[in-house]
Amino acid sequence: MLIRIADPDRDSAFCADIYASYVLDTSISFEYEPPNADEFASRINASLIWLVAEQGNEIVGYAYAAQHRERAAYQWGADAAVYVRLGAQRLGVGRGLYLDLISRCRASGLRMLCAGITQPNAASNAFHEALGFEPVGTYRRIGWKAGAWHDVTWYQLDLAPGDLSPPTPLRFETS
Repeated sequence: MLIRIADPDRDSAFCADIYASYVLDTSISFEYEPPNADEFASRINASLIWLVAEQGNEIVGYAYAAQHRERAAYQWGADAAVYVRLGAQRLGVGRGLYLDLISRCRASGLRMLCAGITQPNAASNAFHEALGFEPVGTYRRIGWKAGAWHDVTWYQLDLAPGDLSPPTPLRFETS
């Protein structure tokens, strides 16, 4: 498996295809309509970092980190997510993507990664906890999808535990 920086022109349609099943068939995503390739290209460009996993010549998953909130003081925190093509789960794709993403985020100067997980989702909770994320709170009945209210539990991963030094400017690799 090859993990690399996403190319919006080359990879957006594959990422949109992977994500569509999460939008249409699950409550994992709170979107009602799957975004198209152009929207995905915009999302890739707007992210702090976006990685794709290739097996053979096929994109089998992606992970990204995006700014947690707009205000300047939040710039050292990011929201992270990983999506794996249905049928390619539990083969190490998500773990490989997240480990690479975490490493790059740490090297960039980010201090905290956050992940919001629609509940119930024991597999995703366990996955995040196995990678060191800790639950920090739950938004109750925050999203309506598939005829039901859903909670979102937020997890955090401290990328610089114990480091209280002043932050440095962020720097992300582009290739």
